[in-house]
Amino acid sequence: MKVVITGGAGFVGLRLARHLLNRGTLIGPSGNQEPIERLLLFDQTVPEFRPDGLDNRVEFISGDISDRETVFNLINQKDISVFHLASVVSGGGEKDFDLAIRVNLHGALHIFEALRAQEGSPRLVFASSIAVFGGDTMPSIVSDNTKQTPQTTYGVTKSICELLINDYSRKGFFDGRTARLPTVIVRPGKPNAAASSFVSGVFREPLAGLDFVLPVAPETIMPVLGYRSIVDGIIALHEVPGDSLGTDRAIGLPSLTVTAQDMIDALNRTAGHRRLGKISVQPDPFIEAICAGWAQDAAFDRAIGLELPRESTLDEIVQYYIEDYLDD
Repeated sequence: MKVVITGGAGFVGLRLARHLLNRGTLIGPSGNQEPIERLLLFDQTVPEFRPDGLDNRVEFISGDISDRETVFNLINQKDISVFHLASVVSGGGEKDFDLAIRVNLHGALHIFEALRAQEGSPRLVFASSIAVFGGDTMPSIVSDNTKQTPQTTYGVTKSICELLINDYSRKGFFDGRTARLPTVIVRPGKPNAAASSFVSGVFREPLAGLDFVLPVAPETIMPVLGYRSIVDGIIALHEVPGDSLGTDRAIGLPSLTVTAQDMIDALNRTAGHRRLGKISVQPDPFIEAICAGWAQDAAFDRAIGLELPRESTLDEIVQYYIEDYLDD
């Protein structure tokens, strides 16, 4: 079978690709495990050289996801699965509304229609976000049953796509499922445009010996999940029988609810013996305003019922980031 990952050159996309190659198979439209013969990693820009851990089954393709013809050329056979990760993130979406709508909404619609054009019922896993929740009436703990009143353009586009996936699946156009993600940590490399980028930076920069300015108050609270569990959860959700999802195909992945101070404490417990950069606090009103509109805690009963993987501790996340990216 052919597998397409949009946003495939990004951090999560590359880790997902490596895991899929190691697995070797996925459940295909036939309902049986099928070998992954081709893995297309689609992104706006792609690496010049093949990253480690990827073999000749992998092909990088660059292009604009808001271009219908480009997307239809990617999704052009019935024996296919799609992992749709590409997105304009929260901070970027607030600064450029038109770009967020074009990429997050129109790009997703092209994917949905390309899958609809295929025979059978190919599987789609869409990466949504806890940013679909927000507003003055948001409860202290959100769940899959909480009314969605997002307070960012990013969250609005994710919410729209969740509903469209439910409807396309109800119609039998494809077999869709949505992984509603908390903030993913710890991302290596440079910060991205997400308002939550500081949640990785508070670990990554001090571990690299660099000072870090925390743009929110230490008591700021949010749900997080480590990148290993994100990838494992996305794959596990792909493999779940569609009938077990019911009429609502969106599942909030299990998360840990922590404060910024909890993150700093976990860093010091796990890596206090290293030469760490200093952390100072200097609140950024733009970042704080976005974070204030997000959910602070989440329940994930449906994910537990589906036996999706969950994190144990924040310390564990920090430790495997050190193992994966810092220690030889």
